[in-house]
Amino acid sequence: MSDTRLLPVPDALVEERVDVALARMLGMSRAQCAGLVEDGNVLINGVVPSKSTKLGAMDLIEVTIPAPDTTPPPVTGMDILYDDDDVVVVDKPVGVAAHTGPGWSGPTVLGNLEAAGYRITSYGPPERQGIVHRLDVGTSGAMMVAKSELAYSVMKRAFKERTVTKIYHAVVAGHMDPPSGTIDAPIGRHPSREWRMAVIDGGKHAVTHYDTLELMAGASLLEIHLETGRTHQIRVHTAAVGHPCVGDVFYGADPKKAKELGLVRQWLHAVELTFNHPRTGLPTTVRSPYPADLQAALESLRIAD
Repeated sequence: MSDTRLLPVPDALVEERVDVALARMLGMSRAQCAGLVEDGNVLINGVVPSKSTKLGAMDLIEVTIPAPDTTPPPVTGMDILYDDDDVVVVDKPVGVAAHTGPGWSGPTVLGNLEAAGYRITSYGPPERQGIVHRLDVGTSGAMMVAKSELAYSVMKRAFKERTVTKIYHAVVAGHMDPPSGTIDAPIGRHPSREWRMAVIDGGKHAVTHYDTLELMAGASLLEIHLETGRTHQIRVHTAAVGHPCVGDVFYGADPKKAKELGLVRQWLHAVELTFNHPRTGLPTTVRSPYPADLQAALESLRIAD
């Protein structure tokens, strides 16, 4: 809802410009207050002023502050990989969250689907209805959303019971030894940096299986299967064994290399989802191609090899 206020002019602001006076009275920037005047949201004694109008001692200012726009901005480049009456699988771009939440006002998968006219089930918590699994904001790739109530119930259980096969590709620094293996190490909040996750004693059980697909100079392309689904699991596990995802400066990757490759995020992509369809039970596989930034970085590493 908009907020309308009646403001008498304080003595200290007599003969001051209305935009400057409003900035001081409302605690907003001068540009914001000038915008309120220009949009017709300010009246002085019932008359629309200009932003340079000087205030008098007996003036009464009526200002209407519009309600903030809480609609997440639209998503560009979010293709649909699979769609039927029960589920939709999107190709989630980097920089897009699965749904709204504390501290996030950017674009979301749910917001974009709803804006495009998709019917999403009402099942689930209000801010994440239809969400049966998630990808981090900084991770791109295949992500499923439930459209029907049946799909939500069946797929939520399937992801929880890990009967859905999720395959990720990651480019990591250096060469893994052995080239195929398992990282089994507990993950929890970093003891001194709560905004990071880390391998710590007493953390939650976490298991990551990997296979090397390609070796390049100073880097490897891995195929990764998760046995568990901890926050930042792939990033934390690869960093913990000395091979962080290329571009992942948050978890110790070389920032110079990231800049050389034009990467502003970790090289990590959810390439495939395989699931039994919630209505028919038929095995269904959906694949997501590498986005342009990851493909370009990969080609650069291959050329340097």
